[in-house]
Amino acid sequence: MSPLLQEALSLALRLNPKERLQLIEQVASSVEHELNTDYPPTPSEKHWGKNLLRLLDEIGPIELDHPEIEDPVEWVKTIRQEQAMKHNITWDTKS
Repeated sequence: MSPLLQEALSLALRLNPKERLQLIEQVASSVEHELNTDYPPTPSEKHWGKNLLRLLDEIGPIELDHPEIEDPVEWVKTIRQEQAMKHNITWDTKS
């Protein structure tokens, strides 16, 4: 039993019988209401992969520089070379 439930039970048992009955009716009513309501699953109930796909769908297509380059190593080399020329960066220098 969780500590929160233990505390709630302890407090409920301090009530007089009429108040406990009212509490039981209110709790039962709230549970009945929740069972009759269709709630969409919360993000934590979905698999993380489904959440990721949903986010990617919301973002839409991502435009890449040089999509024609299929080799990831060549793509990185090309991007680095362009950045080096643009920002006057030397990647392979040793200090």
